[in-house]
Amino acid sequence: MIIILIGYMGSGKSTLGKELATRLNSSFLDLDDYISEKESASIPELFKTKGEIYFRKKETEYLNELLNTSEDLVLALGGGTPCFGNNMDLLTGNTNLISFYLKLSIPLLVKRLFKERENRPLISHISTEAELLEFIGKHLFERIPYYSKSQFTLNTDNKTQQEILEDLVAHLI
Repeated sequence: MIIILIGYMGSGKSTLGKELATRLNSSFLDLDDYISEKESASIPELFKTKGEIYFRKKETEYLNELLNTSEDLVLALGGGTPCFGNNMDLLTGNTNLISFYLKLSIPLLVKRLFKERENRPLISHISTEAELLEFIGKHLFERIPYYSKSQFTLNTDNKTQQEILEDLVAHLI
């Protein structure tokens, strides 16, 4: 079984994915880390040197590769992964996986992301929390139709990591 974690950057996909994989005695992969390893470059470097189109093509290629694995896997997707190419179709058409949208409110995303924006290519140019709030609001408006195709949506606002893990596991039983 492959468990896919979907959500906006900063929603906790990687952090929760690692914990969930440990709990399930499964492997964990962050798709962005996998791409960085395969391409021998960080995501910001890939965006800067090869562009977003190149990155998105590679993202789909590596996603496809991972979806064809036979091992149990918890996979955290990049925030934009479901929204490009046929990536969401690859997920919804696959009977060997279960997908979760980790839904975090815009104010909480701003709070998490503002302090780490230099490490995130899509928001590194933003200088105020108000600008980030507007950016995330517009971005989420475009992405929610894709995220919402996940099998399950978990609202993670004001929940501890432990509570979210319990929610995830409850859907797997």
